[in-house]
Amino acid sequence: MKVRIGVGLGAESGPAGFGEIIDQLEAAGIDSVWLSELVFDDHIEPFVGMANALGRTRKIKVGTGVAVLPGRNPVLLAKQLLSLAGLGPGRVLPAFGLRPARTEEWQVFPVPAGRRAAMFDETLRVLRLLLTEDEVSFAGEFHQLASVRVGPKPAKPLDVWLGGSAPAAFTRIGRFADGWLGSFLAPDEAGRARTAIQAAAAEAGREIEPDHFGLSLPVATQGVPAALVASARKRRPDADPAELIADGWAHARDLLRRHVDSGLTKFVIRPAGPVTSYAEFLDDLATELLPLQN
Repeated sequence: MKVRIGVGLGAESGPAGFGEIIDQLEAAGIDSVWLSELVFDDHIEPFVGMANALGRTRKIKVGTGVAVLPGRNPVLLAKQLLSLAGLGPGRVLPAFGLRPARTEEWQVFPVPAGRRAAMFDETLRVLRLLLTEDEVSFAGEFHQLASVRVGPKPAKPLDVWLGGSAPAAFTRIGRFADGWLGSFLAPDEAGRARTAIQAAAAEAGREIEPDHFGLSLPVATQGVPAALVASARKRRPDADPAELIADGWAHARDLLRRHVDSGLTKFVIRPAGPVTSYAEFLDDLATELLPLQN
C-alpha cells in the first residue's frame, strides 16, 4: 500500500501568498494539498482555491479537508467537481463532512432541524449519481431532480471521501464512501475505525480500497498551543492530547509510523498553530516526514 503525505493549509491559506505556497508544495514533491472550509475567516474558499492550485501546478493533488455537504446544492456541487476534474485529471480529492467545525457557521449550510444526517445521506446519494450517470432524475425528501445532465464525466469516476470519527460516521463511510479522512484519533483508535468501516462496507456488499484510509494530523513546531489542547480535551475528553497532536517532528514521525501500523496510509499534515515561516515548516516536513513515503 502506498503511504502518501499531503499538507493541510490553515491560517496561511488567505489570498496573500497562496500561489507562492502552492508553488513551494509542488516543488517539494508534496503529494497533495487540502483546503479547509472556514467561512467566517480569511481562508480561501476551498473550491476556488482548488481551481487556482490546479491551474498553476502539474502534479500535486488538491482536496477539501473537509467541506460541508448537507446544505449544498448537489447539482451545483457536482458541476464544480466535474469541472475541476476536467482541469486536473486524476488530481481532485473531494472529502466531505456533516457540519461546519464552528457552530456559528452552521447557519451558512441550513438544514431542517434534526435532519442533518438524513440530508447528508440523501445529498451524497444524489451527488454520486450526478458524478457517474449521464442523466439523473430523483425524488427524495430534500432533493427533486428531473432529467438533470452535468458533465463532462472523467474517464475514471471521482472518489468521494468522508470525514468523521463517530460510530455512525464509520457506518456511513462504509456504506457510501470511497475513502476516509479522520482526525483527532489515536493510532489504536484509527485502526479500530478502519476495521469498523471495512465491516460496514462488507455488510453493504461494497469494498473500500485498502489504501483509502487517512488522517489529518496537527504538528506543533513551537510547543502545542494551549487553545488547541483545550479544544482537543473538549472534543475528546477521554483521550490523551499527546496521542492526537504531534509536539515536534520526532513525535510526528512516531505517530505516523504507529498509524501506518494500524492500517492507515494517507496523511494530511497541518501546522498546529501559527508558524514563523511557512517555507521553513515545509522544508522541515519534507526532511522529517517525506522519507516515510514508499
